[in-house]
Amino acid sequence: VFYDGPPFATGLPHYGHLVASTLKDIVPRYWTMRGHRVERRFGWDTHGLPIEMLIEKELGLNGPTSIRAYGVDTFNEACRAGVLKYTAEWRKVVTRLGRWVDFDNDYKTMDPSFMESLWWVFQQLWEKGLVYRDFRVMPFSWRLSTSLSNFEDNRATKAGDDRVFIIAAALRESILGTDSAVLGTLTGADIVGARYTPLFDFFADHANAFQVIAADHVTTGSGTGLVHMAPDFGEEDFTACKAVDIRVVESVDDEGNFKPVVRDWAGQNIKAADPSIIKALKASGRLLRHDTIDHPYPFCWRSGTPLIYKAVPAWFVKVTDIRDRMVANNETIHWVPEAVGGKRFANWLADARDWNVSRNRFWGTPLPIWECDACDHRMCLGSIAELEAASGEAVDDLHPHKIDHLEVACSACGAPATRVSDVFDCWFESGSMPYAQRHHPFENADTFDAQFPAQFIAEGLDQTRGWFYTLLVLSTALFDKAPFKNVIVNGMVLAEDGAKMSKSKQNYPAVDGVFADYGADALRAYLINSPIVRADPLAFSEKGVKEVIRTVLLPLRNAWSFFTQYANIDGWHPVTSERPPVAERTEMDRWILSMLQSLVAEVNEQMEGYFLYKVVPPVLGFIDDLTNWYIRVSRRRFWRSVDEGSRADKAAAYATLHEVLVTFSKVLAPVLPFISEDMYQN
Repeated sequence: VFYDGPPFATGLPHYGHLVASTLKDIVPRYWTMRGHRVERRFGWDTHGLPIEMLIEKELGLNGPTSIRAYGVDTFNEACRAGVLKYTAEWRKVVTRLGRWVDFDNDYKTMDPSFMESLWWVFQQLWEKGLVYRDFRVMPFSWRLSTSLSNFEDNRATKAGDDRVFIIAAALRESILGTDSAVLGTLTGADIVGARYTPLFDFFADHANAFQVIAADHVTTGSGTGLVHMAPDFGEEDFTACKAVDIRVVESVDDEGNFKPVVRDWAGQNIKAADPSIIKALKASGRLLRHDTIDHPYPFCWRSGTPLIYKAVPAWFVKVTDIRDRMVANNETIHWVPEAVGGKRFANWLADARDWNVSRNRFWGTPLPIWECDACDHRMCLGSIAELEAASGEAVDDLHPHKIDHLEVACSACGAPATRVSDVFDCWFESGSMPYAQRHHPFENADTFDAQFPAQFIAEGLDQTRGWFYTLLVLSTALFDKAPFKNVIVNGMVLAEDGAKMSKSKQNYPAVDGVFADYGADALRAYLINSPIVRADPLAFSEKGVKEVIRTVLLPLRNAWSFFTQYANIDGWHPVTSERPPVAERTEMDRWILSMLQSLVAEVNEQMEGYFLYKVVPPVLGFIDDLTNWYIRVSRRRFWRSVDEGSRADKAAAYATLHEVLVTFSKVLAPVLPFISEDMYQN
């Protein structure tokens, strides 16, 4: 059983995808040749920010306000129409790579069947008490209006200032200068609870606010020893304020603009307002010093805009409740390389936190939660049938714009209930893939146990905090099992100089060009005989692909051509011609057959252990044995004219080389599908 993680079809495949596709082809090919049936369905990730950003740009829109004005229904249908834009190109490239995969029976996360299974998964979590709603400080992209997954010169002041300051003793001279006088000393505890006048009076009536509180993250390494706290921004602020019951007041909207409550800057972007805020503080005499500090700052990797850390009302899965079981289930997984699972992934799991599974966007699977204004009851629906029963309407599409107009009755009091507006994080969708691709439990429930967990998956190192993680969270929560038994983790593909591959810089060769110049076999062998299969980075080099042709493909083709040329001249036929018993053949014949069987045993051992990086070296070694030893030493046996003394020896040479080439083509088939198939058929 093999699971294929779904890529987005909003862009073209790159070398990173080709690495994963090579791994995903080699292993199923191998186990198919060993007598197993391996279903290989291609999948597509069709929801989320990639397509929403693309459609926003095409339509000239800019954020949720403009989308709502344009019409969510029209916007979502544009997303539906554009999300599979590059599927034909994907199919062409993946097929050209030699990967056997079913594109016709693919699964898509936007299919109603997939979405319905997603509702079932979420309802299971709901009923287990693993879902809650709360504020959580999250990295927030105001350009995208949504939170992101979990997946910094001191000058002295001017003499003659007679103001009194409370400041950390260790920082007095660096902030106030050596001329400042100490009037008295206080401990931090002495001032906890003291009230103060806020810098601005926008929230003057806010309960418990504008008092000194204690927090252990405040240090004397920089600043003043006292830090302004805002529970709406920053995780440490949120935690410290929550401990003394200072609640969140949302002052910034989802597009990064101040809300009306911030009167002087209402509607302004928070970054654009910085200069006028500083000017206002200076005019009021509240600004002691104004510095520019260079420090690392997070940016949204999709939009390139600065992130803010914002307290976001969101729906969470209680990962902390099942964390210990996730750690235990991870120990049942065979990771290649082992250190990725035993260290990197295990360390990530040990510190796993609750998972924000909701997004304040439009094109996605809607959260199936309805809230009743009359009695405050919340209900979670887990199927299309449940929604039809609650609304009295037929439903054939679960996207938000297709169901949010339905009048749903509260299951507690019968009053109208309203669906929460969020959609699922697309990682929740990909993590649900083992169930949703089969429309579990609505279809195929009787065969589910045979299809879960998977024997094998493969993806890049970045998925330790992505697909690998979300698969494990949901399988542990639902079934207390690991979702896969074996996983190969590949590293990242870099440009030849070690830099990140960049379309704008064009610092890597075109995929089509590599296929045309060297062929898929050479590319596949180059990739799986590189550090990338051990989860290390690979600086991609065309020279490396070319070297595979020199060391592997040309010698192999020469050996094959040598055999067919002389077999045709002599009329030797694999079925009708004489085949002397192995025991009666020369030592050289028996040696190469022995080396071949040793190779078969070695390749089987490494493939059964999923150690693909240990497969190519012995194959290279055998090609050397075959071409530089056996054929070179035995060449005259094929050239000799047939007489009574040489007939049996010549027959043994033909039989041996034929057996070697046929068996060797089978050994090579999972890795080099094109030349091996050509050899075998020929």
